[in-house]
Amino acid sequence: MWTKGVLFLVIGLAASIILLLEMGTLRGAALLALAIWAFCRAYYFAFYAIEKYVDPNYRFSGLLSFLRYLGNRKRRG
Repeated sequence: MWTKGVLFLVIGLAASIILLLEMGTLRGAALLALAIWAFCRAYYFAFYAIEKYVDPNYRFSGLLSFLRYLGNRKRRG
């Protein structure tokens, strides 16, 4: 499991460095940082905040599970 986490970190760092080298602007770096931050917060919301504060009885197993949960919730009203 640790290897998987480290590999995700390496992939993210490599992709970020390549993007920054291609863009070469401060604006591009700021937008990249903002996008990474926003996706991290969305992930936190989908898997932690919903489970701990909105519906403690539901356990999410992934993004598709979360989307199904949202779809079922909207149909129920």
